[in-house]
Amino acid sequence: MALLTSLKRWWRRTFGGGSGHDPEATDEFATLSSLTLDPGRLRLKVGVVSVRGNYREHNEDNYYVPGRRPVRYDVLAESGETPAVTLEPPNLFIVADGMGGQQGGEQASLMAVELIPREVAKRLSPDDAEPRHVQEAIREAVAQVNQEILGSSGAITEFSNMGTTVVLAQFLPDKVYIAGLGDSRAYRLRDGVLECLTKDHNLARALLDAGTITAEELDNHKFKNVLYLYLGSKDARGGPEDFRVMDVRRGDRFLMASDGLTGVVADAEIGRVLGSVADPQEAAVLLKNLALANDSKDNITCLIVHVVAHE
Repeated sequence: MALLTSLKRWWRRTFGGGSGHDPEATDEFATLSSLTLDPGRLRLKVGVVSVRGNYREHNEDNYYVPGRRPVRYDVLAESGETPAVTLEPPNLFIVADGMGGQQGGEQASLMAVELIPREVAKRLSPDDAEPRHVQEAIREAVAQVNQEILGSSGAITEFSNMGTTVVLAQFLPDKVYIAGLGDSRAYRLRDGVLECLTKDHNLARALLDAGTITAEELDNHKFKNVLYLYLGSKDARGGPEDFRVMDVRRGDRFLMASDGLTGVVADAEIGRVLGSVADPQEAAVLLKNLALANDSKDNITCLIVHVVAHE
């Protein structure tokens, strides 16, 4: 146990800053930020909440919002706000849902949110907007972190078989790149229409794609929570294969979330909240509360990005 504690301290010293998890903090996190997307034209306004939930003893989710740690609130004070802050590109956002037990899950998701931004930054200059270069940088960065997680999993008993989902959104001046591994999801609400931008990599979805089960059987299938592709799996050694590349418009609203939210709150309800709540922090808290009210049995992380007019 002493060795494990020392190792975790070393990880915090080495990879501290930017992530949404602090083992000494409460399980309620919240932040409200804004950053320039295209100077003089658009900016991003960000809200995020991550909670342990009603059943789990620990929060194995982590998230990344560039440039700052979340402001931590307890349950009674979580509605508080922090001053908006302007951040510089690259504008990368990540949600990761750890697997493999408390120690392994927390460690894997922590590695994802700390290492992926650094690996992307090594490969992508802020002024490089060539779509092929952006996708290659993200794919190579995720593949590198996958190897790091596999290496730690094999070398440390407490981290054996650890892994994590990951969903990320890389914003550039006029486009956003969405990619994911596992079953954490990204959505976009545009003109009142909610669209899921990622594909769940679980066995139930694979059976649906193969025509073995029907769409009506999917949500309650016994293999819904069995992932075949995630960060920390050998099949992910090449990084994400599927990217959604789309333009960014004023009024777009993006959601990135772990399955503690998306697995229990219907898409229609998600779309209603995203479309009706003007403040992304308030929307994130409301969606989290809906997941808890619907008896979510997992950790819940909700990160919302609004594309708004530059003030």
